[in-house]
Amino acid sequence: MAALNYNHLRYFWAVAREGNLTRAAEKLLISQSALSIQIKKLEGQLGQDLFERSGRQLQLTEAGRIAFDHAEAIFATGGDLLATLKHRLGDRRAILRVGALATLSRNFQIGFLRPLLKRQDIEVVVRSGTTASLLQALEAHRLDVILVNVAPARDAATPWVSHPIAEQAVSLIGTPKRIGKGGTLEKLLTRHPLVLPTMESSVRIGFDALVERMGLTVKVVAEVDDMAMLRMIAREDIGLAVVPPIVVKDELAGGRLVEAHQLPQLSETFFAVTMKRRFPNPLLRELIQPGVVLDLTE
Repeated sequence: MAALNYNHLRYFWAVAREGNLTRAAEKLLISQSALSIQIKKLEGQLGQDLFERSGRQLQLTEAGRIAFDHAEAIFATGGDLLATLKHRLGDRRAILRVGALATLSRNFQIGFLRPLLKRQDIEVVVRSGTTASLLQALEAHRLDVILVNVAPARDAATPWVSHPIAEQAVSLIGTPKRIGKGGTLEKLLTRHPLVLPTMESSVRIGFDALVERMGLTVKVVAEVDDMAMLRMIAREDIGLAVVPPIVVKDELAGGRLVEAHQLPQLSETFFAVTMKRRFPNPLLRELIQPGVVLDLTE
C-alpha cells in the first residue's frame, strides 16, 4: 500500500469535525468540489467509504469512525510535538491541560497544582468531568493528566498509567456543638446521623466494611458524591461526615468543624493518570515524581 497522504487525512478530519462539506471547505479555504475529490482519494486508498449522507449532514461510517479516531490521535500528537519542542527552546508559554473528576476535592486539586500556579511562564487549564470522559480526552491528547480518586481499570490494551500521588486518612467530621466532648468511635457512629459518600466511592466501600466488622447499625441521613456538597452539609450540622480532612481543610483550620475521630484502616488514595507518550508534557515531571507523596497538610 502506498504511504498515507496526510493532506487527504487532514481534509477528512476537518470534514468529520464539521459534519458538513461546505463549512469544512470554507474553513480550509478550498472549493467544495476540490475537498470532495481529496476525500474520495483517501477513501480509494483505504478501500472504505468514510461518510454516508443523512439529509445535508455527513455521518461517519464505521470505517470513518475508526479513521477519525486515528486522525485525532495523529494530529494531537503533532501538536504535542510542536508544543514540547517549542517549550524546550523557550519559544512559547508552556501550557498544562489537567482534567479532574468533577466530585474530587478542590483542596486536593490546588495542592497538586500549587507548584505551577504562581509561575508567570505557565498557563494551567483545568477541566472537570466523569472518569470516562476524562480518559477519553486523555487518549485523544486533549489533556496531559487527569486526577481521580480511584485508579481506572486497565489491561494490556490500555495506554494509561496511574501514579499514586497522595493518601489521606478518613475521619468523622462535625461541628463543635454536635461533637461536644467527643466519645468513643462506636458511640459517635451509633448516636449521630451520618453523611456518607455514595456507594461508588472507595471510601464508602471501606466504611461499610468497617461498620460490618464492628457489628454496628448506623443511620445514614445523606449520601453525596460531590465533595463540595458534602462539605456544605457538614457545615450545616446535618450529621457527622465521613470524609478525608483535606476536603474541609479551611473549616478545620477556622474551628467551624472539628475532627471527632480518625477511622481505622480507612484512607483515600489520589491518582494522577497519564498516557504513555513519546513526547510527554515536560511540566508533568515537576508534579509527578517517583516515590514522592503529596503533602496535603500544607
